[in-house]
Amino acid sequence: MDSAPDKPAESETVEPQTGESEAVEPDRDARGARPAPSAAQRWRPLLLRWHFYAGILIGPFLLVAAVTGTLYALIPQVDRAVYSHELTVDNVGTQRLPLGDQVAAARRAHPEGSIASVTPAPKADSTTRVTLSVDDLPSDRTRTVFVDPYTGDVRGSLTTMGEWLPVRTWFDDLHRNLHLGVVGRNYSEIAASWLWVTALGGLVLWIGYRRRTHKLNRVLTPDRDAPKRRRTLTWHGAVGTWIIIGLVALSASGLSWSRYAGASISELRTELSWTTPAVSTSPASSSEGHHHGGDATAEAPPTITPSDFTAVDNTATQAGLRAPMVITPPSAEGAAWSVNENNRGFPTRYDAIAVDPKTFAVADRVNFAQWPFMAKMTDWAISAHMGLFGIINQIILVLLGIGLISVIVRGYLMWWRRRPTRGGLPKAPGRGSLSSLLPGEAVALIVVVAVLGWFAPWFGIPLALFVIVDAVWGIVASRRGSGTPPHGSEHGPSDEQPATAATESAR
Repeated sequence: MDSAPDKPAESETVEPQTGESEAVEPDRDARGARPAPSAAQRWRPLLLRWHFYAGILIGPFLLVAAVTGTLYALIPQVDRAVYSHELTVDNVGTQRLPLGDQVAAARRAHPEGSIASVTPAPKADSTTRVTLSVDDLPSDRTRTVFVDPYTGDVRGSLTTMGEWLPVRTWFDDLHRNLHLGVVGRNYSEIAASWLWVTALGGLVLWIGYRRRTHKLNRVLTPDRDAPKRRRTLTWHGAVGTWIIIGLVALSASGLSWSRYAGASISELRTELSWTTPAVSTSPASSSEGHHHGGDATAEAPPTITPSDFTAVDNTATQAGLRAPMVITPPSAEGAAWSVNENNRGFPTRYDAIAVDPKTFAVADRVNFAQWPFMAKMTDWAISAHMGLFGIINQIILVLLGIGLISVIVRGYLMWWRRRPTRGGLPKAPGRGSLSSLLPGEAVALIVVVAVLGWFAPWFGIPLALFVIVDAVWGIVASRRGSGTPPHGSEHGPSDEQPATAATESAR
């Protein structure tokens, strides 16, 4: 055990983004007056305070999202191993049965419900999927029947959600809502809403710390030979810097399908014409030019036969569409069929056609190349978030998840090591308030926060909680006479040095 606490080098301070700071007396001019604070001095206390509260209060949401997201990224290989019997055939034949015969075989085994879609076998050793809408499952679940395209043998059926099989569906629900339904979705939206704010705020604080300690060239590397607490701090900052771009991307893509912020994003995309174009299948316009949306509904779906699927499949093949593709029957009498390519990997293929139900001719077409650039970007971001670009994409997601977990755990570890040596909870960093900012800066910040809070409610609600907690914390500290620093200060005198050599060595 050391006989004296570790001390930093003269050019360094111990304190960065997690509540640590420097006690540096600013220079005075010839008349003894202190110079006006710089922008960094004005903003750092407030940014430090917000980063602290976000880390403490939002940290659990981010940690759960990081753990479940990392597990989710590993699912594709698990899925294929668990359901290899349903997904693949025993023997690859030389000639496939017509798609209508495969559909007929599925319906003989499962006559219940109605056909929602059919996905012809995308590979030589793959099965064809016939997806059924049935009454004995929740509205967001379907029954998918797997058929050998060479023999017509039904290899099984599974409850699915879209194209996801049961294992992936379970982990998808775990990551999105912790299996708590609509209420549980709030957790993931809180995580997505605050991830980018916490990450970018931490980056600014970390760069500022490295600049003040004259180590700006070491933003990407930790101080491995530093005392325990500062070593943890520098690992926290360095790892966070390495993963910052990925974290912001995950936050943005996650918000795009969140409950409340997602609705705001959808409205914004509509206003800016960034929506995804779709072929028209409505009875009145199935033979006209495409537009965004326009699918019709009716009291009862039209009558279709298995042979219709063969005709539509042939039309799609002749039109140049390639597997994997999804064939969807008409939703109303006179409406068109739709056939959509569904290659979500790279290169992405989403060409789509509408097929006339009487002549089986192409009635409308939209190619992926026609999508607005931002529609493409949104789709690519979501696909990357879900690990759909292959093994490299999955490895990156796992590394991001592990990196985020380590950053969060180290953040809590630093917070815990700030606890008073005589017991009690660690202190928050010194008080920072709007009063330390210039009037124009304060107004601009309030406007930005208000807009973000309206656009993403689960950003605004926790922020309001931060303000309340901070106010209560300040009142309690004042009544106890704990010597809380005034607004704008970045440190308390007890934050800098431990009480004894023994406590510092233990830390």
